[in-house]
Amino acid sequence: MSKFYARRRLSILGALTALIASVAVLNGPTASAALPTPVSAATARTYLASLTVATESRTGYDRDLFPTWITISGTCNTREYILKRDGSNVVTNSACTATSGSWYSPYDGATWTAASDLDIDHLVPLAEAWDSGASAWTTAQRQGFANDVTRPQLIAVTDNVNQSKSDQDPAEWMPSVTSYRCTYVRAWVQVKYYYDLSVDSAEKSALTSYLANC
Repeated sequence: MSKFYARRRLSILGALTALIASVAVLNGPTASAALPTPVSAATARTYLASLTVATESRTGYDRDLFPTWITISGTCNTREYILKRDGSNVVTNSACTATSGSWYSPYDGATWTAASDLDIDHLVPLAEAWDSGASAWTTAQRQGFANDVTRPQLIAVTDNVNQSKSDQDPAEWMPSVTSYRCTYVRAWVQVKYYYDLSVDSAEKSALTSYLANC
């Protein structure tokens, strides 16, 4: 093979490689949400077995009883902190507002390049926490729960998906991406266990069923 044809072959192979790579970028997630890794399914099953089963009560609930968002680091509040954590190539200005980046929402598999398309989901919703025991907490405790960046409680997801979820528990709503459901229920149980929150009977039944398949 002449040097000319060898170079030509290498050029063609390089172009094909670049094309394949670009297709992969276009078709695949450009970022993965960095939810803190929840406990294992086995641990979640143990935790779930120890949770109190009780009827829920929404009496007296007001979202303002869970102060959000607070300063987490520097000029970054909780929302901004999670957007930076969960995104890829996130650029922020001096106020910590995300001006560019890419975010993959594991609930529905969508990828976004505008922070305005994302909500920060409380995996265990604030109203659900209230119903399950947070009504007896102090405001400081509720603030800690609403801004918990340590446990798998906060995650950046597609805004209308978060709004569709609202305050529903796993007996009523689950991510449409079925491969993420095991992660979701493990995180749900871990958060409820850590904060000593109860579960209702339908919620426990659903969690038991999903964890059995993890």
